[in-house]
Parts: sequence; structure tokens; C-alpha cells
Amino acid sequence: MDTITPFGIPLWAELVAVGLGALQGALFAGALTDRRIDVLGTVLVGTGVALGGSLLRDILLGVPPVAVYGPWYVLVAALTALVGLSLQRLFARLDPVIVPLDAVVIGLFGAIGTTKALALGVPAVPAVLVGAAAAVGGSVLRDVTLALPVALLHVGSLYAVAAAGGAALIVALVTAGAPALPAAVTGVVVTTLVRLLAVRFGWTFPEQQALVVRRRRR
Repeated sequence: MDTITPFGIPLWAELVAVGLGALQGALFAGALTDRRIDVLGTVLVGTGVALGGSLLRDILLGVPPVAVYGPWYVLVAALTALVGLSLQRLFARLDPVIVPLDAVVIGLFGAIGTTKALALGVPAVPAVLVGAAAAVGGSVLRDVTLALPVALLHVGSLYAVAAAGGAALIVALVTAGAPALPAAVTGVVVTTLVRLLAVRFGWTFPEQQALVVRRRRR
């Protein structure tokens, strides 16, 4: 792959992604009425969604985690989670808000992770891996924290497919000489659309159990 000119990720872009992630996490926690999650728990879940992807991304890239060393990340995540907590009463049903917001968050973190990997000179395929990991890291941490089945691993989510597809598109566009910002925006749009269409039309991969049954019959 040709050398890619390094480009920086604006702080505001990362903070927007952090804020939306915290908002989605807080709304998600609020929708679990049977769990009796208190205010602190809701804020912690929102913060985990907001920062989980960037932590995993920076660990994979071997750089200091911006969520730890940056002065604004934790503060923005906690405050936005509180906003999400206060918004819970405004929506009779949270699913119409949570699902689109989740799709956008996946796209944003995937784009930021991919572009940061490329800026550090990571080759194309590992850059896609980093972008996909950054996209789904927050949701995995959320599900583990809430003791829920990890959505990434179950039929019908297509989290990883949407994230990897957007990341791969960004890498292809940047490698072809496209400016970083339009490439990143395109990746966010594609990731969001794939995730929303998968939910709307029930797109899935074949269930693993079905493959096991077929093998046993042979």
C-alpha cells in the first residue's frame, strides 16, 4: 500500500462520538426496566459505551489511550450520560431512538479508529481490524457490564459486518487518494445504513448451530 499522508482527527469529532456513545449507552440502560439500574450505574454504562471503543483502539495501536490522558473525554462522557438519563422520561419507547443512535455511534467510532490507524502507518487489513474493533468495543463492554448476551456474537446483529464494511471502504478511498474527511464521512454513512437495514429487514448470517447439525448428518 502506498504511503498515506498523516492526518489528524479533530478533537471535536472524537468528543461528538464520545457524547453520542454515552447518550446511547444511558438510554439503553434506561430501557432495561427489569434491571433496576441506579443513576450511577446508568452513567457508568454510558461512559463505558463512550470510551470502550477508543480504549481498545489505542491499545491495539500501542499508543497512550486518549480516554485516559485527554482531559475532556471522561467529563463529556459522564455529562452526556446524565443528559441521556434525563431524556429517558421523554420517550414512551426507547427502541426507535436507541437503534439509529447505536448505528451512528458504530459508524463514528469505526471511522475514527480506521483513520487513526492509517495515520500511524498501519497497513490496510490491520487498519480495517482496528476500525471494526473501535466500532464495537463500546457495545461489547456495555453488554458485559450489564450481564447481557454480547450482541456482537449473536444472530441478527451484523455489528462487525457493518463496522468492517465501513472501515474497508475508508481504507479503499484513502488508498485511492481521496481526502480523509470525505472518506470518513462515507464510511460512517455506509456503516450506519448497513446496520439499520440489517435491523429493518432481518439480515443475518446462517446460525452456527445449523452448520453443526448438517455436519453431524454427514
